Amino acid sequence: MVLGCQVIDKNQTLPNKCSVIIHEALKKLRIGRNLCLSIKQFVTLKTMHGRFLPILITFFCFWLDAAAQNYGIGHTSITFLDASRGNRSIACEIYYPATTAGDNVPVVSGKRFPCVSFGHGFVMAWDAYKNVWNAIVPQGFIMIFPKTEGSTAPSHSEFGNDLSFVISAMEAQSKLSSSLFFERIDSIHGVMGHSMGGGAAFLAAEKSNKIKFLATLAPADTKPSAIAAASKLSIPTLIIAGGNDCVTPPKDHQIPMFDSLRSACKTLVSINGGSHCQMAEDNFLCNFGEATCSPKATISRSEQHQIQFQFIVPWLKYHLLKDQTSGKTFDSVSNKSTAVNIRKNCVLTATSRSSQPNIEIPILHPLPVSNTLYVGLQNPSAVNEIMLTTLNGRILHRWNQFEFNERGIILQLPDNISTGLYFLNLTTSVGRIESKLIKE
Repeated sequence: MVLGCQVIDKNQTLPNKCSVIIHEALKKLRIGRNLCLSIKQFVTLKTMHGRFLPILITFFCFWLDAAAQNYGIGHTSITFLDASRGNRSIACEIYYPATTAGDNVPVVSGKRFPCVSFGHGFVMAWDAYKNVWNAIVPQGFIMIFPKTEGSTAPSHSEFGNDLSFVISAMEAQSKLSSSLFFERIDSIHGVMGHSMGGGAAFLAAEKSNKIKFLATLAPADTKPSAIAAASKLSIPTLIIAGGNDCVTPPKDHQIPMFDSLRSACKTLVSINGGSHCQMAEDNFLCNFGEATCSPKATISRSEQHQIQFQFIVPWLKYHLLKDQTSGKTFDSVSNKSTAVNIRKNCVLTATSRSSQPNIEIPILHPLPVSNTLYVGLQNPSAVNEIMLTTLNGRILHRWNQFEFNERGIILQLPDNISTGLYFLNLTTSVGRIESKLIKE
């Protein structure tokens, strides 16, 4: 076996070669969770040569996995004032990627992070969502938890305004040299929420064009209606529902929201046996309300958390961090998980590749397509030409002029295109993108 310049013969002993082998292996393998899998395969091939190697490589696997996966979680409290609403006071708890865990510790340097504002449930405090910030922040996100509208008579509209306002307020923090977040805020942001806060997240997304992505946990319809707001939204959206949610039954809340969305990429994940309150940490007030209805959860809280973040984390990383590997993970989990029921109108990354690493990958909807195809892009005007080709490259149709709507570019497929698999090739001002297309 050859590793770099080092040749390992099956008759050689390995202890004196270990450092060279590992060094060369690390050069060849991408650091991340897959690294340990690759090295474990390598160990399987080489354990016959001695006990020292598997012990040493197990150490390296642990160290690399710990080093590659997570940031520390920093925390600070900021109260923002919204001058447009009479200097409305919006107290927030903020969690962020930090050099070390703790209060008011430095934000990780040399990077800018997307912001995600999160709306709490009815009479639930922000600290009921420790599971949320523990799962999401270490992956490279700043989470803002407004503490407003926590009374028994909340204003859903004002809460939605708060969720959108704090995104703008954080962008302003990035420009203040005295701020903890100076030059640490990215330009792309999302909004999340649970229950009432999930419904308010829809209201927030309707109000602000700074919010590019929406992910909610058991969102409840609100006043004004989150379902009505959904009908005006075309941004990528993920809705997590509990199959046994008796507080906000999916048929009355999450399903109408999903159906109303105009998004070219939307996903509804219903967790089998999942409940409303188990989306969050154990919370007395939520549990008290849930105790009065049925059906009850048939899975544990920890099981439900594991399932929901199996979808939420890669979805956020794909959309806000442009992590293609996470998009593939989300698509794979969506197709294989038996713990959920899923409705979706798109795949994230499995169908496309680009000539340049930073080109935006289009979202094709619907797939399979019959006649009308929507090509979802943040900047559709950058597209100069689109070609439909066979898998061996034969051009079947070419578009040079396009019709647009809020979903992106509208393409009418020629009538003579038969059922099968094709390539859609987009030429843009910055490069070419090739996407697989299924015609039904």
